[in-house]
Amino acid sequence: MNKREIGRTGLKVTELGFGGVGLGQRVCAISEAEAEATLFAALDAGVGYFDTSPWYGHCLSEHRTGHVLRQQSRDNYVLSTKVGRLFFRPQDPDQFKTAVWVDGLPFDYCFDYTAEGIRRSYEDSLHRLGGNRIDMLFVHDLDARLDGGDANGLEIGGVAGAIEQLDKGGGWQELADLRTRGEIKAIGFGINYTGLIPRFLERFEPDMFLIAMPYTLMDQDALDVELQICAEKGISAVIGSVFSSGITATGVGDGAVYGYRQPPDAVVTKLKGIETVCSRHGVQMRAAALQFPLFHPVVSSIVPGAMAAKHVIENAALINQPIPSDFWAELKAEGLMRPNAPTG
Repeated sequence: MNKREIGRTGLKVTELGFGGVGLGQRVCAISEAEAEATLFAALDAGVGYFDTSPWYGHCLSEHRTGHVLRQQSRDNYVLSTKVGRLFFRPQDPDQFKTAVWVDGLPFDYCFDYTAEGIRRSYEDSLHRLGGNRIDMLFVHDLDARLDGGDANGLEIGGVAGAIEQLDKGGGWQELADLRTRGEIKAIGFGINYTGLIPRFLERFEPDMFLIAMPYTLMDQDALDVELQICAEKGISAVIGSVFSSGITATGVGDGAVYGYRQPPDAVVTKLKGIETVCSRHGVQMRAAALQFPLFHPVVSSIVPGAMAAKHVIENAALINQPIPSDFWAELKAEGLMRPNAPTG
C-alpha cells in the first residue's frame, strides 16, 4: 500500500489507515471477537497506520487496539492516539454510564491540557495499549464542544482556557519535549470544526492535524483556509470521518447519520444529488468518499472507522477502484463539490 510522509518528520503512513472510533462503540456494541477480527482484517489488507484515542469508548478502543497490535512486529505499523482527557473511577460507580458510547468502559473523565495532564495521558495510553512506543500524539477535542457541548470543558474555561493550559501550563512544551527526545515522532491536533487551525498556529508548531468532518465528499469547508495554511507551512492532514460519520457509506435511508445525528434536509438533498451523479457514472459512493480526500497534496492518510472485517476489506478494494475524471467534473458542475477542490 502506498505511503505518504507526515509533515517533514520522515515518518510515513499508509494512505489508508484505520480509525478506532468504531472499536469504542459510538453507534453500537461489538464483541471482542468482532473487534479483533476487524483489526486483523486491516493488517491483512496492508493497512499500516492505526489511530485510536482514550475518548473512544472511555478507553475501550485503546485496549482493543493494543491487544491485536501487541501481536505484531512493532516496525510493521504506525500508531497514533490522543491526549487531553484523563480517566478515573467515577464517584458513583454503580450508577455511572458513558454519555455517548454504547457500553463504554465505566470511567469518568476530565479535560487536562497542562504538562502534568499531557504526561499522564500519554503514559496511561502506553499502559492501555500494552506497548512502550506511540508514534504520533494528537491534542484531542480542543474545540467548540468545550464552550458548551461538554460540561467538563466549561470547568477549564472552554477553548480559551484549554489553549491557555496547553500553552502557559506547559502541555505543548511537554509534547515538544517528547518529540525532541524521539519518544514521539510527530505531534498535532485533532479538530472537528473550521476556524481552529489558524488559531492554533498562532502559538504552536504542529506536524499534522487530524481533520474530522470539514473535508469530505460532502463538505469542503476546510479547503481554502485550513488546508491552504497547511500547504504553506508543510503541515500534513490526516482525514477522519471520511464517510461524514456514515451517510456517504449508507446513503439516505432509515438510520442514516451525519455528524452522528439525523441529517438535516439540506444534507439529504445534497447527498441525493451525489447519489444521482454516482449512478450516472457507475461509481460507488463509498469509493468516491474514500478517494476524494487523498487528492489533496497535504493529506497523508485517511482513517475511516470500521466495526466489521468486511468493511475493512471493502475499503481496501474501493480505495483503488477506478473513478472517471468526468465524475468529479460533474459533481463540480452541479454545485455538489467546491470547484477548486483537487480531484486529480
